This record gives sequence, structure tokens and C-alpha cells, in this order.
Amino acid sequence: MVRLSMCASGKYSSRGPALIPRMKTKHRIYYITLFSVVLLGLIATGMFQFWPHSIESTADWGLDRRSVHDAPLVRLPVSNPIPERGDLSCRMHTCFDVYRCGYNPKNRIKVYIYPLQRFVDEVGVPISSTGLSREYNDLLSAISDSEFYTDDVTRACLFVPSIDVLNQNSLRIRETAQALAMLPRWDKGMNHLLFNMLPGGPPDYNTALDVPRDRALLAGGGFSTWTYRQGYDVSIPVYSPLSADVELPERQPGPRRYFILSSQTAIHREYRAELERLKEENGEALLLLDKCSNLSQGAASARKRCYKGQVFDYPQILQESSFCVVLRGARLGQATLSDVLQAGCVPVILADSYILPFSEVLDWKRASVVIPEEKLPEMYTILKSIPHRQVEEMQRQARWFWDAYFSSMKAIGMTTLQIINDRIYPYAARTYEQHKNPLTFLVSCPLSPGFTAVVLTYDRIESLFRVITEISKVPSLAKILVVWNNQNKSPPEDSLWPKIAVPLKVVRTKENKLSNRFFPYDEIETEAVLAIDDDIIMLTSDELQFGYEVWMEFADRLVGYPGRLHLWDHEMGKWKYESEWTNEVSMVLTGAAFYHKYFNYLYTYKMPGDIKNWVDAHMNCEDIAMNFLVANITGKAPIKVTPRKKFKCPECTAIDGLSLDQTHMVERSECINKFASVFGTMPLKVVEHRADPVLYKDDFPEKLKSFPNIGSL
Repeated sequence: MVRLSMCASGKYSSRGPALIPRMKTKHRIYYITLFSVVLLGLIATGMFQFWPHSIESTADWGLDRRSVHDAPLVRLPVSNPIPERGDLSCRMHTCFDVYRCGYNPKNRIKVYIYPLQRFVDEVGVPISSTGLSREYNDLLSAISDSEFYTDDVTRACLFVPSIDVLNQNSLRIRETAQALAMLPRWDKGMNHLLFNMLPGGPPDYNTALDVPRDRALLAGGGFSTWTYRQGYDVSIPVYSPLSADVELPERQPGPRRYFILSSQTAIHREYRAELERLKEENGEALLLLDKCSNLSQGAASARKRCYKGQVFDYPQILQESSFCVVLRGARLGQATLSDVLQAGCVPVILADSYILPFSEVLDWKRASVVIPEEKLPEMYTILKSIPHRQVEEMQRQARWFWDAYFSSMKAIGMTTLQIINDRIYPYAARTYEQHKNPLTFLVSCPLSPGFTAVVLTYDRIESLFRVITEISKVPSLAKILVVWNNQNKSPPEDSLWPKIAVPLKVVRTKENKLSNRFFPYDEIETEAVLAIDDDIIMLTSDELQFGYEVWMEFADRLVGYPGRLHLWDHEMGKWKYESEWTNEVSMVLTGAAFYHKYFNYLYTYKMPGDIKNWVDAHMNCEDIAMNFLVANITGKAPIKVTPRKKFKCPECTAIDGLSLDQTHMVERSECINKFASVFGTMPLKVVEHRADPVLYKDDFPEKLKSFPNIGSL
């Protein structure tokens, strides 16, 4: 397991260095040399620390573009002032000068990073045993590359020191505080932000940074309800380099091999005893892991866990459980939480008084189960009472939390700044809903008006132009994007294209791939996308407008026209693709379907396994793949609109005949079985309903109907 403490160099923070100036010069040189040898020895022996790859900066950041090796040396006189311990009563309206932020049209704070300096005491001993860690360097780099950053100190609203206080155990407390007080704009810490993930130290392990810091804001990784200043500090995750170094493919929600898994080491013996009792009662449903006693300590052992001689890869084993236990350790904040979220395992958090990361904006009830420590004996019963569907939703949300908020120092830093920004400009702040998985607020966010029609084409120019002409009649059309998939032939000249009232853009692809229709093109500016083939000429403007308005009510669904069904073939023991007209549908084909543009991103970058490569290699089934993806993410069925079952012109069908080819049907069935195997489940949902306009079949005058031109076949 990754150890949570680093070598306690804090013991040099007061008396040791203070005595050195009283010694004779030759003795001083002797002790300095001895101290240096000892320190180098410790480093050389590779003491395993929380961030084993803590390094000096190798990447430049900020305007100065210089590494730590080039940073000027600053000596701290022993008589330098020390900031106050920290005011627990601080709030944004008492300890933060919002007027310094001022008004700007973008409603965005400006953040200044102090130039990098190497602080040492009077005899040349650094204030930190690790210098600038890679994690803090990544954080500063992310800020300097963001829209928050300014290199003009006079425009700054927030100041971030280049002094690394992420890990308190690597710091000399007194000297670090003196270095903060020397910052030119310190002003008792007003409008300054410090990032800390490992607060406190033995034996007390305080839950907030012990470095005296006046009124500075603290983005801390271990706050309790006693130390957290509500609405002022920001509770952040304890970053896990282990998660970042091990790439876990996204596991689809659903039942796992184990029901509960505990992977933490060095937990309190009372907790361990209770977990062992639960293991005895529930057998194989609970996997109780510990450190491997037969492995030498080091980076390799941190990636292993053991149970009775069985060795498991960590954090990969976390993906094999529905729930993963996150207990308090010496500190409240645990890097294990990040590992668990990455695995898509629902964290079961037992850490009384712990302020969960970014709890100001994240609804942890959607992604975790928080249980009082005294109820640990009841944990199995509590978790068993949660419905399976809810567990799957929590698994999805857990992985989303990691992707969006835990996966990198950049994600942690940008979320922290956004939270502070929203406090200062509350009228422009993101809503609470918008900090959830985008799929959970697609239907609640205001949608931009209109849709973008994305037409995939190769060389059927006449049919393409007819499709464009018909689509252009739809009132809600905002733009047409033609994806030109033919690399051997140029698109028609601009003068030959139909003259329409909305923008028409042609994108030429580099390869002839069906997946090109689902690429997240920058030209798509509306949330609503209409995917349509270049031979779907039968749909009327009424049918398309009605389909768009249905999608507006169900923005997380695929809403389309051609319906299809998957069936289980008992004789063959596998899934079968069915295109006959039935009372049931489980797919709508994207030859004519509305969907949210976010699914383009998921299809292009988050599609499981080799499905996208399979589609492009076989030149088939991209529509089935999209149906699998949406159904798996949302757990919902598609919506078929209007009764029309015929969509293509007779001459087009006669020429291509692909849909009628039995070989094509066999390939489509193979796709369904392939995709079900990759997803590890069958996500498609069968329904027996469709959406029609209210007065579609009523005997009313046509002028009273909103959508009079709806085809029956």
C-alpha cells in the first residue's frame, strides 16, 4: 500500500537550526557536512514515501519559464516574523477582499503564481526535504495554462505561492511559515491560497495544515468538521499517484465477483477485527485484503494485496467488487478513495466528521454510501438493502467523479479555482446539477435552440442534395454538417449545392470510416444532433420537427425513426438481429435519429474495448454500437417516433440492396453478439411504444394539427 507519511524531517524545524549560529565556524561546517551526508543517505536508501516520485521541477511553468535549479536562493533570518496560527472564524466576507477581484465581463478570477524561489535558513538548510514535488509542479503548470492565470500581479484576485506544502511531513513548520510571511503581497494571508493533501503528523495527525498561515484559504485533503471553515476553505481529494500510473479501463456497471472488498492496510485493529467477523458471516461475498508479508517493501509491493497467500494486483482488484470500503486511517483523507472511484467501485466511507472532497458541489449520495463508524457491524445488511439499479447508477457516478474531479492534479486545481470563482461571482456560478455526470442533467439544463443535421455521404450527390433540401424546410434546423467520407473524390463546387437559409458546412475526412459520423466536430454547436444518411429522402419536415420536439423532452435518449429489435435465439444460443416490423423495438437506427452531442464524445473516446475498430474494419454496425453505448450509459430504451417504416427511395434500395442482403443480417447479428461480449452485458432495452403527434389520427381539419404531414408507411 502507498504509505501516507513521509520521513519526519519536521524534527529540525525549531531547536536544531537555531543552535547552529552559536557554534564555532569549524564546528558549524562539521555539523552541516554531517547533516548533509545523513540527508543524502536517507534519500539514497529510497525511503518509500506517499509520493515516491516527488521530484524537483523538470517542466517549466509560468511567465518566468525557469526550473527550480535556476530559482534564486532566499535565506530566512531566524528572527523573521511568523504568521498567526490561522483564524477559524474566517469566511469569505471577513477574511477575503472580493473588491480586489473587481468586475470583468467573463466573471473569472485572476490568479497569480509567485516566482519560484529556494528558501533556506541562515545556514543553508532548505525548508523542505523534497523541494518542489511533481504533483505541485503539475498543479502550478495547470493553473498557468488556464484562463484563470495572470502574470500581472496588479490584476490578481488570488495569489498562489510556489512553496510546496502538499505534504506536511516534508516541511519544517516554522521556516515554511516564515517563508510565507516574506511573500511581497502576503498581507496576513489575505487572498492567498495554499494546497495541502497530507496535513498533520504523528502523534496527533491534525486534520488541517499545521503551518501558521494567517487568513490564507486552504484547499485541504483531510478536513474534519472541526477544522473546515464552511464556505471559505475547499476540501480536496488526496491525490493518488498510484491511480494515475495504472490505467484501468472503464468497467461497465453491474454485478461483480465480490460484493464488498476491503483493500486498506494498516487500519486500526478494532476495524480489522470487525471486518474479519463480517468475512466469517458472509464468506465469499466479502474479500478482505492486507499487505503482502512475503514481498519486500517498495513501489512493487504497493501494487499488490494479499489474502491467505493469494496475491492480487492493486488497484485492478477493486474493479471486481460492487462496494469498496474506505476507512479512516491515521488521517481522515485517504488516497484509497481515489483508487476506488477510478475502479468504478462504490466507496463505502466510514470516517466520522470527514468533509468529503468538493462536497460543496458534489452530491456524494449519488456515488457513495456513508456509514457511521459505529455501524460497521451492520455494513453488509445496509448495502444489501440498496436496489441493483441504484448500485449501477452509483458505479457510473463514481467513475465520473474520478474522471472529472480526481484523475489529475489539473482536475483538482481547476475544480478548486472554479469553486472559489463561483463564490465571488455567484450570479454566474455553475448550478449544483451541472457538477453531476452530464448524462444526469441533460434533461434539466437549458438546451440551445435548434439542431445540427450531420449527413454522412460518399458519392450519392443527387440523393444528398434531395436530403439537404428536405431537411432545410424544418423550422428548428440550425446548421447542416456534411461529412464527406470519400478521399478519392472532391465534394461538389460551392455553386452547385442547394441554396438554403441556414449554414452548410462540409468536412472532409482522412479515412473512409463509418465512425466519422459520430466524431465530436467543433462545427456542432447545438446540443441536439440529427444523424441522417444521404438516402433518407422520405421523411417530411413535419416528421423531423416532431422528432426534434420529442427529443427535447427526452434529451438523454436516442429518438429516431427506423426501429429494430434484438432477440435471443434459443437454438443457436446467441443474439439475433431482427429488422421485420414488430410491436417491439430495442434500437433506432442512426440513419435517421436525434441524440445529444455528448454521445459523440463518448463514442469517439470512451467506447469500450475494440468496438470502434470493429465497426470501421467491417464497415457496418456503427448504429448498433451507438445504441449499445447510449442504453448502457443511461439504462433507458430508445424512442421511436411516427409510424413510418419506409425511409429510402425505391431506386436507392434497388441499387444498393444492402439491407435486404442475408449476409448483411448475419453480420448485424454478429455485431450484437460481439458488442454484448465486450460490454459484459446486454444493455439494450425492449419497449412496445412509440411517440406520435396527439392529433395524428383524429378526424380534425388539417389546419388544426401541428404536424399534419406524417407518413403512415
